[in-house]
Amino acid sequence: MQLLAVLSLLFTFFTTITNADSTFSPAHPPAIPLAVRSPYLSTWLNAGGARNTGFGGNLAGSWAVHWSQQTTGWTGMIRVDGKVFTWMGAISPKAVEQKSFKYTSTKSTFTMEVDGKVQMIITFLSPVTPNDMKRQSLTMSYMEVTVSSLDDKPHDVQIYTDISAQWASGEITAEVSWSQATTGDVAYHRVWRSTQSIFDENGKPDGNGMANWGNVYYAAKRDSDLSTRSGEDTVVRNEFINTGKLDNSNDSEFRPIGLRWPVFAFAKDLDLVSKPVSTLFTIGLLQKDAIQFLGANGTSAIPSLWTSYFSTEESALSWFHNDYSSQQGLSTSLDNQVVKDSVAAAGQDYLTITSLAVRQAFGATQLVGTPSKTFLFMKEISSNGNTQTVDVIFPLHPILLYFNPKLMKNLLDPLYEQQESGHWPHTYSIHDLGYHYPNATGHADGNDEEMPVEECGNMLIMTLAYAQRTGDVNYLKQHYKLLNQWTGFLVNDSLIPANQLSTDDFAGPLQNQTNLALKGIIGIQAMSEVSRLTRNTADAKKYHDIAHEYINKWQDLGIAKGENPPHTTLNYGYNQSWGLLYNIWADKELGLNLVPQSVYDMQDEFYPTQQAKYGVRLDTRKNWTKADWEMFAAAAANSKEVREMFVKLLARFINGTPMNRPFSDLYDVDTGDWPGVTFTARPVVGGVFALLVNPPSKRVASDATVWKA
Repeated sequence: MQLLAVLSLLFTFFTTITNADSTFSPAHPPAIPLAVRSPYLSTWLNAGGARNTGFGGNLAGSWAVHWSQQTTGWTGMIRVDGKVFTWMGAISPKAVEQKSFKYTSTKSTFTMEVDGKVQMIITFLSPVTPNDMKRQSLTMSYMEVTVSSLDDKPHDVQIYTDISAQWASGEITAEVSWSQATTGDVAYHRVWRSTQSIFDENGKPDGNGMANWGNVYYAAKRDSDLSTRSGEDTVVRNEFINTGKLDNSNDSEFRPIGLRWPVFAFAKDLDLVSKPVSTLFTIGLLQKDAIQFLGANGTSAIPSLWTSYFSTEESALSWFHNDYSSQQGLSTSLDNQVVKDSVAAAGQDYLTITSLAVRQAFGATQLVGTPSKTFLFMKEISSNGNTQTVDVIFPLHPILLYFNPKLMKNLLDPLYEQQESGHWPHTYSIHDLGYHYPNATGHADGNDEEMPVEECGNMLIMTLAYAQRTGDVNYLKQHYKLLNQWTGFLVNDSLIPANQLSTDDFAGPLQNQTNLALKGIIGIQAMSEVSRLTRNTADAKKYHDIAHEYINKWQDLGIAKGENPPHTTLNYGYNQSWGLLYNIWADKELGLNLVPQSVYDMQDEFYPTQQAKYGVRLDTRKNWTKADWEMFAAAAANSKEVREMFVKLLARFINGTPMNRPFSDLYDVDTGDWPGVTFTARPVVGGVFALLVNPPSKRVASDATVWKA
């Protein structure tokens, strides 16, 4: 039966593709974000790999998928003067003609034409509200469908949409339950896995899958023109095809997802349409308990932050649905801010990059806890399922510094609490808080993925960056003991790094890594500044002197001075090796002025000699590169031409890659394709905002309470 279902899907898929003429702006991305609000509410339209066959990026003709590539089954049809067309999903009615697609930081907008009579504009809005914790805590997203006449004649129009039970689990054998009801002026379907398995995913061995707990909601405004139905996919859809409405019935036979495929549908009668008429739908996944955390008081369940603002899921759903106008305004303001700042910093190509990264970066995070103790937890999506990975937070953190640096504290707090509570035995920083999100139960045995120099440097740099931009010197005082401990480790181990992993762990361990050593040395200088701010003057001088001694020695060890042009090496002593010196950006970010100007100038001269079609290689070991580190290198460049080179190449990758997954940060510089390791939808794309993080304009006073960049 499952085979027949798959064959049926393939048949309808290949019989509904009719259009290859859509334009894409500002680029044709590898995947299009549809509803991206958390690691588990993360649905996309694969768009890139199929672009050459004529249907990549068309909303009608393929199924929306969770970032992990599990089908979520989202469908749309429209009935115009009795004729039915598909505008979303891979089902049998003829597809509408997609004319254009455009993305901004928060919105994906498709423009369609139907039979030459009607225009449709379908807008997917996944709000990002970095300064509004209540709104940001709600793991829900919007879809607005606007219909208008193309020929100045009124047309009889009905629209239809449904979601499949696949939204509730990534396993089609899982049994699901459902209901339909109203709350206030909102009608909704609710669907959930019948047997809930809290803090668990759907069984993928790498810890990357869909959630096995929580309730999926699909909602619309309740009125006399709205009809609903749940039931078998073909039965429900055929009712709309034949009649233009639904009978408001609710299938009472709960069953496995793949058994007579249950769907949850709305139909809206728009009557005679001439001027634009809009209908709004809300999709959400609500989990009352979101994270399992080992903290100061042992292991406990941490609730989703939205539970502090709403007493029930239904009240949260109703509030969010009716908040659309405000969310539109906030989202437009954020979009415009990114446009203005990105274009000013590095032109239209840079906007292509930054605006694609916003939803992906924030969509890997979730706010939990209470207003008085709020954590921002992050999933290391796709490379593995780790929770709160320090060297993934590091490339994420530029986007937080840009939008709201206070979020850095919410992200760092659980790392500090767990280690300061005695749940970590080593003198260096922990790598992550748990092997598989959403379990932040730590590594009390000390057996995590060991990156000692990497993570110590990251924590020191990020903690100082937060304090500089918020004036929160008390945070430095609160964690001074641990920061000092990590610095002591770097003093002993960073100048000559032992054989170990850096954040680029996919490339394997290596000794004497030039770029890794630089991160450690910058971390020591960061601690000098931490000590100055907290009035630990003896430590400030000590670490200042060590960092400056080390940076002088580092130049002798890590620069291939005899090469033409000279450059830093991948590791000490191998003058023909090289790599992106992306860690140098932290020197600028913190305003430390530790690294001599000659090193910046040298790298600016070197990088253009290594550019390929889609980028500059990460290092001499492989033909791959990392998008986040390229933007760190661009942000560190003093040369406008070098900065624009990096930006141009990455924008070319976004628009030309054959990949069909959410923005990958790892790719082959010649082909733009996978380099043998699949990275997708990762939060590290927040690093592309490095060019928009201004260095401190002045040193923070040690008694500072307010500071501005």
